[in-house]
Amino acid sequence: MADTPRFSGETLAAQGIGKVTVPFAEVVPPIHVSTTYARGEDGGYPGGRVYSRDQNPTYDAPEQLLASLEGGAEALLFASGMAASAAVLQALNPGDRVVAPRSMYWAWRSLLREFSTQWGVQLDWYDNGTPGSLERVLGEASTRLLWIETPANPTWEITDLAAAAQSARAQGTVVAVDSTCATPVLCQPLVLGADLVMHSATKYLNGHSDVIAGALVTRERNPFWARIRRARSLGGAVLGPFEAWLLLRGMRTLFIRVRAASANALALARYLETHSAIVAVSYPGLPSHPGHQIAARQMHGGFGGMLSVRVAGGEAAAVAVANRLQVFKQATSLGSTESLVEHRASVEGPDTLCPRDLLRLSVGIEAIDDLIADFEQALAGNPAT
Repeated sequence: MADTPRFSGETLAAQGIGKVTVPFAEVVPPIHVSTTYARGEDGGYPGGRVYSRDQNPTYDAPEQLLASLEGGAEALLFASGMAASAAVLQALNPGDRVVAPRSMYWAWRSLLREFSTQWGVQLDWYDNGTPGSLERVLGEASTRLLWIETPANPTWEITDLAAAAQSARAQGTVVAVDSTCATPVLCQPLVLGADLVMHSATKYLNGHSDVIAGALVTRERNPFWARIRRARSLGGAVLGPFEAWLLLRGMRTLFIRVRAASANALALARYLETHSAIVAVSYPGLPSHPGHQIAARQMHGGFGGMLSVRVAGGEAAAVAVANRLQVFKQATSLGSTESLVEHRASVEGPDTLCPRDLLRLSVGIEAIDDLIADFEQALAGNPAT
C-alpha cells in the first residue's frame, strides 16, 4: 500500500498532491509536451524517461493523487475508462474465467460479450440485483477475474464489496471494481478488499465535460499489475499531456463537487419518490432502495449524484418529460457540474436491459430549487397523471 498521507484526501486533492516543482517552484504543476527524451553520453536516460507514450511526466501528479485517494500502491492513467477496463482484460490468459454483473455500463458489457470469445476468455454473468447470485456463480468454477460495478449504471444496484472480496479471495480471484460513480470521496474499494479500482475519469474525477480519460489503481504491485502496465506501455492507450493536466485540475475540486452533487441528488430523489408522475426512483440514498443498508455501510459522506426514475405512461411519456426539461440537458455522460438527463434505452439500442420508461439523471451542482422546479414543470405536462 502507499504510505499513509500526512494530509487528508480533501487537502491532497485541493492542492493537486501538493508538490512544488523545480526549478521555478510552481504551485500548479506544469504541462510537459515533449514526446521523447535525450540520452546521456553513456547511452542511458539521465532524466529517467525514454518515450512519452507511457512515461510523460504530466501523468505523475494525477496518478500519485489518485493512488493516495484510493489507498492504493500505484495508479495508471489511460485514454478512456474503456481503455483502462480493456487493459485488465488484456492481462488475462486464454482459458481464464471472468465473472461480471448483468447490470453494468452497457459499452463495457458489450466489449466483454463481443471480445471474450476472440481472446479465449470464458465469460459468465451474475445477477447483481439478486442476493446470493454472485456467490453462486463464483462457486460454479475457478474464476480469475471478478468484475464489480457499484453503484451499477444505470439502475444503481449495490454490491457488498467486503463480502464479495472475501468470497473471491478464497479461490485467488482478482477483484476489480468500477467505482466511477462512487469516487474515492464516497467509497474506497481497495480498503474493503478489492485488488483493482477502475474509474472513467471522464466523469467525476475530471468533472467538467472536457476530458476523456480513464484510470486504474492497484492495491499492490504484483505480476498481474505488471501485465496491465505492460499492456498500456505496448498498446499506447494513453491520454495527451494537456488532458492529463486538465484531469488534475478537475480533481482539485473533486470533494466539493461530489458532496454537492450527492446532496442535490438525495433531495431530488426524495421529491421525485412522492410524485404521482413517477412510478419508481432508484437511488441508493433512499431507504426504499434494496441496497440502501449495504450502501450506507460502504459509502461515506453521501450516495453519489446518479439516480434513475421510471415515468408513468411508459417510454413515450419518459421521452416527453426529458424533452420538456430545461435545466437538465439531454446528453450522454455523467459526473460533471451540469445536470444531464438521458433516455438510456434509446442510447443502448435493441439489446438494452434498461426499462423503456427509465430516465437516467446525472445531478449537478446547480441550485437544488432550480432542479426541483425543472422537474415540476416537466412532469406537469405528463398526461398519465
